[in-house]
Amino acid sequence: MHCYLTERIETPIGPMVLVAHDGVIVLLEFEDATGRIERQVKARFGDVELQAASNPFGISDCIRAYFAGDIDAIDGLLTDGGGTEFEQRVWAELKRIPAGTTVSYGQIARKLGDIQHSRAVGTANGKNPIAIVVPCHRVIGADGSMTGYGGGIRRKEWLLRHEGALLV
Repeated sequence: MHCYLTERIETPIGPMVLVAHDGVIVLLEFEDATGRIERQVKARFGDVELQAASNPFGISDCIRAYFAGDIDAIDGLLTDGGGTEFEQRVWAELKRIPAGTTVSYGQIARKLGDIQHSRAVGTANGKNPIAIVVPCHRVIGADGSMTGYGGGIRRKEWLLRHEGALLV
């Protein structure tokens, strides 16, 4: 049985649960998504041992630094969200969105080669199991509207303000 390290991280917008293995983030979700967390871990890894740890692989300190104002502290963190080949391509594009900027689903679809895949990009975005570090919160509607976010629109707006993408 494989052992995955986990830690509960306090943030200004609610506690998050980190799951990491061999120095790689495999899940980072807001704690109030408990059902989603358990389903994702079980679906991806089966019967694994989750072991509580303090600052696994130094990742928690990077996340805390991000929330303390060092927006770039999370940029070099390694991630593995699993997913289909298409989802992995979308999540890789998300990691290329610089802090302080936003893009639309259509812009991501265009970068992936087909503007017609905007809805599929939205679906993949919604399945992202690594909040903040794979910054799905930086994706907004083509009209600039705040579209859905697994952590809730209030958190999405907070994150964008924190990164300097929203002036209000």
